[in-house]
Amino acid sequence: MKAMILAAGKGERMRPLTLHTPKPLLPVAGKPLIEYHLERLKALGVTDVVINHAWLGEQIEQHLGDGARFGLRLRYSAEGEPLETGGGIFKALPLLGDAPFLLLNGDVWCEQALSALPQTLDGLAHLLLVDNPAHHPQGDFHLDALGQVREPQAGEPALTYSGIALLSPALFAGCQAGAFALAPLLRQAMAQGQVSGQHCRAHWVDVGTPERLAEIEQRVLAACPGH
Repeated sequence: MKAMILAAGKGERMRPLTLHTPKPLLPVAGKPLIEYHLERLKALGVTDVVINHAWLGEQIEQHLGDGARFGLRLRYSAEGEPLETGGGIFKALPLLGDAPFLLLNGDVWCEQALSALPQTLDGLAHLLLVDNPAHHPQGDFHLDALGQVREPQAGEPALTYSGIALLSPALFAGCQAGAFALAPLLRQAMAQGQVSGQHCRAHWVDVGTPERLAEIEQRVLAACPGH
């Protein structure tokens, strides 16, 4: 299975840390955040990873290179203009091939083992959902008892999309090059009963602010006192 890491965000909420360093290269206990993702993908058995980038993206390529030192083959999808999540994935599809692929937001921290995700995909997408964080209390989607994901109806509980998913390239059928969001495509697929999901109860953080970055670092250091 191939994987894609979304790393094109400008990281404006992380300023001033991201003025000269792209967010995926910000260190957590001395190691760039994106390297934790690469190590987990390698452990899962993934061999090929596509990384999109825009803001200071040349630094990402220079730091990670071809991926050989991680035991991976890395390829890059450079975006000259912001393409949003959907547009960025669509641009990278030629590098990802025709089979379902694993998608990771480069700015999330999740301690759920990636092996818990299905290895095959029946519909168009499978989403890892988490409990709603304090900064997003309303959540995103409802997960029903059969493992299907859909828009919440009145009174139904909602969970938050973790930024980790298994996607079929067919989700992007009919799309055109340019900037567009991923969420409308997911919602359209949900309406067709083509999106499954699972509830992740492992520790998860949207590493969007310096405070949350510091929280993750303290967690890593506490888990490995001799780090």
